[in-house]
Amino acid sequence: MSSFGSQMRKRLDELRRAGENVPKIMAEVAEGATIEAVRVAAEKTPPNDGTLAGTNMRSGQMAQHWATDSVTTPVVTGGSVRTELNNNMQYASYVNDGHRVDKHFVPGLIINGNLLERSPDGSGGIMVGTKTSYAQGKYMKEAGIGRYRDVVRTELEKRVEEAFK
Repeated sequence: MSSFGSQMRKRLDELRRAGENVPKIMAEVAEGATIEAVRVAAEKTPPNDGTLAGTNMRSGQMAQHWATDSVTTPVVTGGSVRTELNNNMQYASYVNDGHRVDKHFVPGLIINGNLLERSPDGSGGIMVGTKTSYAQGKYMKEAGIGRYRDVVRTELEKRVEEAFK
């Protein structure tokens, strides 16, 4: 199977031969694909099971950052079009790629039923990292990139078919 880049070059060459405005098409396709990549990455970002966090805990902030930190409007320079899939939360790479978990005490963290909560007055605390030594990654970025590539392939194929009708 040929690489993503060679497939795209082939489609863009076909569009050029058909006399299409390739930079405009590239920008439109990249914008749509990036918007879809942001949607998929946010969808895969925990907590994504519909549960709510406990009292005094934030939930869903990292998922929201995909939309605010990514650059979906294409930047066209020379013959290239650039968009960005970003999440600037400090811990996003750890959730995406996985990380070691060392046993340690977290002051002010309590378990209330099945919810993990912060004590409003800072009292209490629990030991974390006792059940596992490694937290598996969620690979949200990779899912977004995969969706981006799928959308670009599909859209460029459609544009080629339309150009040769």
